[in-house]
Amino acid sequence: MTKDIFSVMAMSVVDGLPETAGELARSALAGGTPALEAVEKGFLPGIRKVGELWESGEYFLPELIASAEAMKAAMSVLRPALEKGGGTARSAGKIVIGTVEGDIHDIGKNLVAAMLSAHGFEVVDLGADVKLVSFIETAEAEKADIICLSALLTTTMIGQRRLIDLLVEHGLRHRFQVMIGGAPTTRAWAEEIGADGYAENANAAVREALELRQKAAP
Repeated sequence: MTKDIFSVMAMSVVDGLPETAGELARSALAGGTPALEAVEKGFLPGIRKVGELWESGEYFLPELIASAEAMKAAMSVLRPALEKGGGTARSAGKIVIGTVEGDIHDIGKNLVAAMLSAHGFEVVDLGADVKLVSFIETAEAEKADIICLSALLTTTMIGQRRLIDLLVEHGLRHRFQVMIGGAPTTRAWAEEIGADGYAENANAAVREALELRQKAAP
């Protein structure tokens, strides 16, 4: 497959075109292109470009959501082929994410989950209004690397502290890295409660999660 086709794949993500991205993924497989090659040379560079456009202020929330959906569409086609062929794209890590108990806001959390998935993380999304014990039980069952806690209210962000306290109480704090986010949260708050990471938006969350996994690497 030519470099031009890989560029078209990347642009389908940059332009936020899920149907096009899915069709390109199917065409790649039909034409004999290895799924892993399509991901690493085509679609992944696209989502990385989206992150750069977001950081530079050229892309806003609607574009970010559309691009994440395009990446998701491509991966839904390619993932079965990756698994069947035994040549899976290297996982960046496994993340359990959700909005803490008492908080039903999930738009920001959904976007973070989508962007993390687009960048190679295995994401287990528990949704909104999630009991703290559910985060811990799921993280243990899934052998997760990171627990991500979102909160949009000052009254519910306290749950982020309580989750870390519960991990300590159960002797599990060393097992999981904890990342927090949400409108009322700050890096100072993350440091105060002993969280490992903090992100103020979806693209920052990807960068922070990648850095956390790099720090944890042996």
